[in-house]
Amino acid sequence: MTAVHKFKLKKEDTVQIMAGKDKGKRGRILKILRDKDRVVVEGLNMVKKAKKRRSQQDRGGIVEIEAAIHSSNVMILCKKCGPTRIGYKLGGVDSKTGKPIKTRVCRKCGEAL
Repeated sequence: MTAVHKFKLKKEDTVQIMAGKDKGKRGRILKILRDKDRVVVEGLNMVKKAKKRRSQQDRGGIVEIEAAIHSSNVMILCKKCGPTRIGYKLGGVDSKTGKPIKTRVCRKCGEAL
């Protein structure tokens, strides 16, 4: 059984592909598969898949869908710097829990992501 890692990436983050057939392309994260350390990026890593016809109106055949890509092959995009790693800054204290508020920041310029 594999351990589930903590993800710094989140759904709706804009990322750039750093390795593979779509290297250099950018897109939004649609889904995060934590158990497999993979992410699905909108419009990237497209694969053809045979789909079975489900109803009378539904069209079967070969369709193109986004396949998952390993999380190590994507980097979050900073508006200033471009692809960067994610750091954290501790801000004020949360009034409900009393814990410090963690904010994701760019490792290059320090701007909030």
